[in-house]
Amino acid sequence: MSFLDNAIQFFWRDESLLLLVMALGLAFLLFHFHKEERRSIINTLSFFFACLFGQLISGLIHAMQFDMAATVLHEAFVIGGGIALIRLWGLLVFRIVLPLARMTPPRIAEDFFVIIAYIAWGMVRLRYAGLDLGSIVATSAMITAVVAFAMQDTLGNILGGLALQLDNSVQIGDWIKVDDVVGRVVDIRWRSTLVETRNWETVVFPNSQLMKNKFSVLGRRTDQPVQLRRWVWFNVGMDTLPTRVISIVEEAIQHTDIANVAKNPLPNCVLMDMDDKGYARYALRYWLTDLTPDDPTDAAIRWHIMTALQREGIRLAIDERSIHLTKENEKHEEALHQREVLLRIKTLRRVELFSQMTDAELKALAERLRYMPFAKSSVIARQGATGQHWLFIIINGEAEVLIDAANGEKRSLNVLSKGSFFGEMSLMTGAPRVASVIARTDVECYRLDKEAFEEVLLARPGIADEVSHILVMRRTQLDSALQNLDEETLHKEMHHRHIEVLATIKRFFGL
Repeated sequence: MSFLDNAIQFFWRDESLLLLVMALGLAFLLFHFHKEERRSIINTLSFFFACLFGQLISGLIHAMQFDMAATVLHEAFVIGGGIALIRLWGLLVFRIVLPLARMTPPRIAEDFFVIIAYIAWGMVRLRYAGLDLGSIVATSAMITAVVAFAMQDTLGNILGGLALQLDNSVQIGDWIKVDDVVGRVVDIRWRSTLVETRNWETVVFPNSQLMKNKFSVLGRRTDQPVQLRRWVWFNVGMDTLPTRVISIVEEAIQHTDIANVAKNPLPNCVLMDMDDKGYARYALRYWLTDLTPDDPTDAAIRWHIMTALQREGIRLAIDERSIHLTKENEKHEEALHQREVLLRIKTLRRVELFSQMTDAELKALAERLRYMPFAKSSVIARQGATGQHWLFIIINGEAEVLIDAANGEKRSLNVLSKGSFFGEMSLMTGAPRVASVIARTDVECYRLDKEAFEEVLLARPGIADEVSHILVMRRTQLDSALQNLDEETLHKEMHHRHIEVLATIKRFFGL
């Protein structure tokens, strides 16, 4: 037998082809279904081929008549090749097969079973090579006892990590609180658990510490979605009834879509305390659905509370310890008031409804305008609402006009910006709101109420005819664009509607 034939016969066994095909097949499946672990798969496959090459080297050594060295090398590389195959099988079973069967075992369980398989494979090969496993086990037991005594803490961490995963005390993705550290669990390893905080810190907790001490899993409740209750505190003077404050705040928050705020349970406002300094202390309690943006969501809630109270003329209470070093005199306050009135008159002149009014009439309206701030996503007007006889004029920001479609979805009709106005039909005729208006950004408005306009209208009833003509013209122009009406039909339609709208206005205002 030639040198090369002798080497190949020692290297290439009957099962070698089957093992090679198995390794390539497993690698192909993992490459296709588990793309995120491709680097690990390549490394494992490279190790398998390195072991095959090592077996070839052992064959060459055997051909050179170094039998003992060749046998030892061959067994070592066979064990290495088996370890590579066990690793590939472990990836296939624990990363692909079990998840497809809706089973997601912890990573430590995968490592545990793979390591057990490594040990079993190594002992089988050693027994096959003729070694006495009894003496090996006895010797290893003594060594294990010594190592276990010297590595008590490390073993405690390892067993703690295994226990954490097996009993689902904490899972990757959970938010936990340990002492004063709050963060999200990103990895549970053999020795430690890694927690990322909102401050971009990674805190490493020894697993034994989590097993021995108390920690809180935030936002988790059996058979319930992940959400955490948060508290937003604010103070209001005792001169405002608590029922009114609670109603205003809950109406503003519950009917607004705020990011990461749960609709079930609904946010609720509670009177928590009455301070001897002259103010009541309230808390708005809501449930946070994404635990990462806690402070930004609290800030959004505070802004909605602040704007809702401002719209109703309620001021947040200031601690009496606050010291104001300046005091505005009456002359300066009057100058500021007159400047604000002039700004409001200028805004009213841009509104087509008031284009025919005198300066005195516009000033009377300007004095009665109410400043109304709305936080982003707040509902300014709701479709179908009655009793809201208000006209809004936008002075800053953008608002979106939405209508409820037949299928229950909301359809966008228009986007209103600075200088736009809406609600004229509700103000003049008492008609229900025909669409909803939602703040796309933070919005500042002036609101004109029926009572304010009524004073001007009673002083000069002829305004009703002017206003009704403008209302009919705006509505008819819209219908004409939608229905392609000819000029004669359009004129008849305007005349008929003008009579109806004027009669409605007079009836609504008691003219």
